[in-house]
Formats: sequence, C-alpha cells, structure tokens
Amino acid sequence: MLAFDLWYKSRVTFYQNLADIVLILHTLFVVFIITILLLTVIGGYRQWKWIRNWWLRVCHLIGIVFVVIQSWAGLVCPLTTLEAWLRSHNGGAQYEGSFIQYWLERFLYFSASEWIFIVVYTVFGLLVILTWVRFPPQKNPSTGRYVASEERHDKETDTDNSA
Repeated sequence: MLAFDLWYKSRVTFYQNLADIVLILHTLFVVFIITILLLTVIGGYRQWKWIRNWWLRVCHLIGIVFVVIQSWAGLVCPLTTLEAWLRSHNGGAQYEGSFIQYWLERFLYFSASEWIFIVVYTVFGLLVILTWVRFPPQKNPSTGRYVASEERHDKETDTDNSA
C-alpha cells in the first residue's frame, strides 16, 4: 500500500507540475501579445528600430490572429484545454493547488460573456494590424526583403564607415 501511495503522489505531482508549466507558458504568451503591441506603438513614435523586426512582428501577428480565429470559431484555447486535462489527472482537483497556479489563474482567466472576449480579441487584433500599417517591418532597400533589426543596423554601420 505504501508503494501505491508513493506512486500516486508522484503521479499527481508530475501532472501538477506539467499543468503549472502549461499555465506559465500560457501567461507568457498573453504577456508577449500585450507587451509587443504596447512596445510597437511606443517604439514607433520613439523610432526604436527593433520594433520593426520582421520575425518579431510576424510571430506577434500569427499569435493574435490565432486567438481571434479561435474566439470567433467558439473554440477553447488549446493551452486552457491542456491545462484542464492535466489538472484532471491530478487526483480530480482542477483549480486548487500551487502558489503559481493561484496567482497566474487570477491574472489569466476572467469571467465574462463569450461575446465580450470576441470583441476584445477582435479589437486587439485590429490594433495589431493597424501597427503593421503605421509602423511596418523594415525592408532592405537593396533586396526588397524584410530584415531583422540587427541586419539593417550592420548595413547602416558599414555604409557610415565607408563614407
């Protein structure tokens, strides 16, 4: 019986830890989406070059487009589903547990009508698209390809040094 108890407790701890990791990743995703939009707007007006990094902006756009499509389709976020599934394997208790879980869930999950989330996600997605128009990713003038900020900076430095 002791061996079973140890096995069961280690299994519960394993699923609890995995669920906490998924919750942390989910929170980081939300923070990334919100922060990059804010920094893009601020950086656009302050002329920060790094906010025009094509890869950063594409990842950001894909992330918010995914959220908007899933909300319009009436789907639950896959990270929320995965976390709930992991917690259901945690001895059946789904939103009780660790310190991390307690605080991140209060940050991440809100109670509101589904249409409110659809409107908020859609407006946020439109703001992201607006930043693409107002502060577009930078293209390399010689190739016409989108470049990362570091590549553009290196080329500008080379041009400055050759003059």
